[in-house]
Amino acid sequence: MKTRIKELRARHNLTQVDLAQKVGVRRETIGFLEKGKYNPSLKLAYDISKVFEHKIEDVFIFDE
Repeated sequence: MKTRIKELRARHNLTQVDLAQKVGVRRETIGFLEKGKYNPSLKLAYDISKVFEHKIEDVFIFDE
């Protein structure tokens, strides 16, 4: 799975810490998500998408 989290964070002027605080996780979790080393729960994916005001599938790209 790939994500657009890093790109969207930059557009919204958010650090990893800022985003982590908004969705209730540790900064490391955001870093792992950006590197593709962690698959989020549906709730976390929803919360992150909500912060960026995008659909989940616009933030997270699922490989077939």
